[in-house]
Amino acid sequence: MSEEQDKESKTEEASEKKISDAVEKGNVPFSREAALFASLLGILAILAFFVTAPVRLLTADLSRLIDDPAGFPISTGNDAVSILWGALAGAGRFLMPMVIVLMLAGLVASGFQNVPALVAERIRPQWSRVSPSAGFKRIFGTQGHIEFGKALFKLFAIGIVAALVLYAQEHEVVNAMFTDPLRLPSVLLALAMRLVATVCVVTIGLVAADIVWSRVSWKTNLRMTKQEVKDEFKQAEGDPMVKARIRAVARERARQRMMNAVPKATVVIANPTHYAVALQYDRQTGGAPLVVAKGVDLIALKIREIAERHGVPVIEDRPLARALFAAVEVDQWIPQDFYRPVAKILHYIYARPGHGAK
Repeated sequence: MSEEQDKESKTEEASEKKISDAVEKGNVPFSREAALFASLLGILAILAFFVTAPVRLLTADLSRLIDDPAGFPISTGNDAVSILWGALAGAGRFLMPMVIVLMLAGLVASGFQNVPALVAERIRPQWSRVSPSAGFKRIFGTQGHIEFGKALFKLFAIGIVAALVLYAQEHEVVNAMFTDPLRLPSVLLALAMRLVATVCVVTIGLVAADIVWSRVSWKTNLRMTKQEVKDEFKQAEGDPMVKARIRAVARERARQRMMNAVPKATVVIANPTHYAVALQYDRQTGGAPLVVAKGVDLIALKIREIAERHGVPVIEDRPLARALFAAVEVDQWIPQDFYRPVAKILHYIYARPGHGAK
């Protein structure tokens, strides 16, 4: 009951921070059906490419053992050990490719769903993994019921598919009992390949649906209450690193807006290399000039570069450039104290050929 109430109260979508924290802890959407499907494909690959030759060798060895048991003497303990090691070596050569293929299939299934990463949180021992109460909740909770239903459906579907395949191959199954023992393994192998291939085809729809469901369920479980959203926002606002990042972004945006305003300036007053102040003056309104950009050192050089590129006059006046930079902020009108020196510069600019109408 409390689990349902908790889900009902989580009405807000998960924030980027909560999603990021969940991924860092290894809480990512994962479909077990996709892993099962990859294992089935691995088994099919094993049956198609790795089983035929070992089965033939095994059949030949068994046939030789039955036809000529004297060829396998076990009169001493060393003989028995030799035969045993030979059998184990053959089994190892037979099983090793299967193990590798199944491991690769599992890794591919995991990598297909999420970016592979080593998560320390998953490796660290946790009491909840061995806690009886936590295990009880996992088994009898909502997710446990869903997993149980999926398992029953898979068992039912695969059982029906296996029955249909065996029914369709009824004659081959019956004839296998009377076939040559040397041919029996190849007959059973072909039957097993048909069965696994059919199960793979049938489970494609189940796998696709489970992948979608796992992601929807994951996002649903990460939902937040309104209070959690507020608390996270307050925490982020109070984080010095976040504040510093916000200020840095704000400064960068302000600098970009300032640089975009330089081509519209009437004049740039500069100290040759250290200071630059861009002014915009509207002759029709006759108001005070407006500071649209200012900067020192590299920013000053950038302002001059943009101004020269767009044909904005650059006038060098060290005292005036320093004074304007210190006294006036961007997007502010210049004070009356600067009217006379700035007016002289504007008069000089408008008196130049080609600037009379500007």
